[in-house]
Amino acid sequence: MTIQGLQKLATQFRIDILNTVFQAGSGHVTTSLSAIDIITMLYFGDIDGQPIMRYDPHKPQWDGRDYFILSKGHGCPALYVVLAELGFFPKDELNHLRQLGALLEGHPVRKIPGVEANTGPLGQGISFANGIGLAMKMDKKSNRIYVVCGDGELQEGQIWESAMTAAQYKLDNVTVFIDNNKLQQTNFVTAIKPVAPIGQKFSAFGWNVINVADGHNFDELQNAIGRAWRTKQRPTVIVCDTIKGKGIPFAEQKPEYHGVPLSKEEMAEAVPYLERQLAALTSQK
Repeated sequence: MTIQGLQKLATQFRIDILNTVFQAGSGHVTTSLSAIDIITMLYFGDIDGQPIMRYDPHKPQWDGRDYFILSKGHGCPALYVVLAELGFFPKDELNHLRQLGALLEGHPVRKIPGVEANTGPLGQGISFANGIGLAMKMDKKSNRIYVVCGDGELQEGQIWESAMTAAQYKLDNVTVFIDNNKLQQTNFVTAIKPVAPIGQKFSAFGWNVINVADGHNFDELQNAIGRAWRTKQRPTVIVCDTIKGKGIPFAEQKPEYHGVPLSKEEMAEAVPYLERQLAALTSQK
């Protein structure tokens, strides 16, 4: 898919995220918006004509698939809208997010087609990836495992235990994206428990570190993934500088928008704004 095609998709996904969480009456909008470009790149992007991720929506457990783990599970609306677009489940399920008995819960669970790990508690995603990655190495399989972690999540000790383990076993089939949006639940990460310098810490554990200055830029993301593919004998971490709430100017980098849907009045401003962006992208040749 072209870069313009990815931009159009991600913009539509932003609209879908807003509508899904608004319909639910609860959920995490801004953390979903900071990660949606990374997730869009993984599921719809390619490198020299080769899809970045291999998957089959009609056979979610296909042995040849690559794995995606959303370690920052509260950002699941971003994953759900992508899986729905791909046909892992009907799009109508998005209208029932967080409803009792519905398919889509407030955090990812494995009963949902396309979800590989339950990720409510933070800090566990790389551990899941290590287990899968090591199994693939033992079976001499080429499946890749991709993880998206939040920067606030790096305060969890299990992250660094799993970082040490991935390097020990030379899991070059594991690639971790850090959604470095600088915010967590109630404040900026630096005000709660600073995690910088992220890249230097992973490097000290033996990881290949790639820094992406704009985690919403598909050219940069594509280049970084290509570099990760070419790295052998080491896991890769791609540290992406992102904007929490990206795409909604009045909510960008605002801690108070964590974990709440937009109001009716805010939706009336945000959705048309994104629709205009989508129309502009569609009109480009």
